[in-house]
Amino acid sequence: MSSADMKAMAAHMEMTRLAAKNTADSIRAAKLVTELRTSISKYKDVNLAVADGFRQFAPQIKNQRVYHFTNYGWALENAFRFNPEKPTSLLYKKDAAGNFVLLGAMYTAPKRFTESQLDERVPLSVAQWHKHVNWCLPPKGDPSLWQTKKNERPVFGPLGVSTEQECQAAGGRFEKEVFGWMVHANVFASDDPSVIWHDDHGMSGNEMMDHGHD
Repeated sequence: MSSADMKAMAAHMEMTRLAAKNTADSIRAAKLVTELRTSISKYKDVNLAVADGFRQFAPQIKNQRVYHFTNYGWALENAFRFNPEKPTSLLYKKDAAGNFVLLGAMYTAPKRFTESQLDERVPLSVAQWHKHVNWCLPPKGDPSLWQTKKNERPVFGPLGVSTEQECQAAGGRFEKEVFGWMVHANVFASDDPSVIWHDDHGMSGNEMMDHGHD
């Protein structure tokens, strides 16, 4: 992404603080990794994931950096209680042959959660939760409007304008918070916690807008 894109995306991303590392949190995070690996290992076969109710998010978008397969029943459960063995989404990449390769999973939490509540699920000293904020959505009914630009910059979506005033001037629909809190756990990508809990947010803003994702 260009520096302009990175700056624009930062205006649409709220991150939790990164707390000081401590032994207790490291032990707790390692336990989460073990539990998650055990519970989702069978989903290395993506067909088993689909059979168990996971549905690919935005399947029309090709060549994603990370593919999300979401279980909406588990997503609902995450809104009320945390079960480390039942993540909201599974995360895959594609190998050179086009096969899905399991990276790990994504946990979610309600928008209203405080940092303290998020820390109870995944410690803030090892991972930063994020949520998407200050989005301007185009009027409903015309997906092509996602590609609208002003001064060669996107107007709508994760790289677009970030204030309600700018959004109203563009005829859009302003959303202060688009989704709830999210955190990735790439438990099959590495044994290194800095890799496991790293999150590049999977799909670029340009991909989302170019395909009219709403």
